[in-house]
Amino acid sequence: MKYFSFIFFLYFFLGPCNRPNTLSYSGDPKEVFNKFCADCHGNDGEEFATAEWQAKAERTKIFTAIKEGIIVEGMPAYGETMTDKQIYALSDFILNLSKKEQSEANSSNVQKKENIKTNLIIEDLDKPWGLVILPNGKFLVTERSGELILITNYNEKKIIDKLPPIWSNGQGGLLDIILHPKFEENNIIYCSYSKPQEDNNNYAATAIFKAKLNTQKFQLEDVEDIFIALPYHNTGRHFGSRMIIDNDNYLYVSVGDRGNRDVFPQSLENGNGNIHRINLDGSIPESNPFNNTPNAVKSIYSYGHRNPQGLVYDKANNKIWTNEHGPKGGDEINLVEAGKNYGWPIVSFGINYTGTVFTELTTKKGMEDPDWYWVPSIAPCGMAFISSDKYPQWQGDILNGSLKFDYVMWTDIEDGKIIKEEPLFENIGRVRNVVEASDGFIYVAVEGPGRIYKVITE
Repeated sequence: MKYFSFIFFLYFFLGPCNRPNTLSYSGDPKEVFNKFCADCHGNDGEEFATAEWQAKAERTKIFTAIKEGIIVEGMPAYGETMTDKQIYALSDFILNLSKKEQSEANSSNVQKKENIKTNLIIEDLDKPWGLVILPNGKFLVTERSGELILITNYNEKKIIDKLPPIWSNGQGGLLDIILHPKFEENNIIYCSYSKPQEDNNNYAATAIFKAKLNTQKFQLEDVEDIFIALPYHNTGRHFGSRMIIDNDNYLYVSVGDRGNRDVFPQSLENGNGNIHRINLDGSIPESNPFNNTPNAVKSIYSYGHRNPQGLVYDKANNKIWTNEHGPKGGDEINLVEAGKNYGWPIVSFGINYTGTVFTELTTKKGMEDPDWYWVPSIAPCGMAFISSDKYPQWQGDILNGSLKFDYVMWTDIEDGKIIKEEPLFENIGRVRNVVEASDGFIYVAVEGPGRIYKVITE
């Protein structure tokens, strides 16, 4: 398992929050964690509970990082808003986090109202992000650390070689993966990833590469970038990035605002904070909504998004859905339409991670209201639109992963509207992805530890 650096764990603990004018709370550091940090990082701080991290963590380093900040990673300094005593209390809380019992993430998490359960099929992963099943039944899994792994039916793992340089920092790395519609003929795959800037490795951008998969040599061939969301930016957060291909063979990719909320998502002159649409070769469809808009990025399909980490396609109705992280509260599900503005950060049901308010608006003319939102946040990641006849009770509905609450959220859709929801498979782990694969089954990828479950009916 690749070890993530001490600094990035600190960044993930405190999160990409904005510096407040004042910060007040009770003296209980657990309450502080739950109030300000759990929306992104889980109620129990799973990301910081591993023995490997604790063995290398030092109280003074944690204290310094909290007090002085890590500017390159977007983590603010808290020295002016918290006392040294409060910062030391938080430092000690991090050091004393106990590892969650693995029995909570067992292989028989049964749905309350249905004879459905999850079976553990793949383990010993780190942070599995993207997942597809090849026509021969083998799995291709992306690890955020930058590895592309081929997994056989016997759970044998082979690392695929010849990937491009990947910026594996913060929330960046090797992200989503999908197959070309004619994969059986051409062996082409698409991967979204964090691409380092050639002349400055402190900067990165969400990008897509196209390549041929050679399963005999366990390597990629003819690798080429077909999309880069410019400009490059020097933060390790909000890359997006999910991909889908629609009935017309357009490729869509979600891109986060890269933490630059006041500049990127409401401007059409950059590629961040948007859903993009391109052809399978990377060219721009003539029918894209901003093709004739001066200075606009021509690949933009919709804008005003914060950090969409779920993107699915309803083939029967030709509809695109996305889920995206809000700040503290205000996670959203949106039905994505061409040329629409989804409002971030002008409108939101969320507040800053620190509890301060950045907007008073939850709706505004000319901006789309969310089809569903969560307060408090569930930290949605991964999304599956269910069309398979293996789950008739869920057909036409959506499943959303939750990083915060360690479950899958079933979202019931009737007549194109979300009417209710219910958590499934509770305590399964931090859900990074939910996929309805080509075999018709649903697979759930979790991290901490990295595992993949198959959803089956009894």
